Amino acid sequence: MTEVEWKKSSRSNAGGDCVEVATPSQGVLVRDSKDQQGPVLHFAPTPWTHFLKTLRTGTLTA
Repeated sequence: MTEVEWKKSSRSNAGGDCVEVATPSQGVLVRDSKDQQGPVLHFAPTPWTHFLKTLRTGTLTA
């Protein structure tokens, strides 16, 4: 996954415990910032957009 630009939240703590996100043309990639060589989750653009919308509106439910 070295061909994409990973971005970490500016709100992550000083210890670096956060997720990183990359947005290549085919979707969204998410990985653990502490384990950059570990597994990567891939999301299609539409479900990712829906997920972000539910976080922003506070309507995310279990």
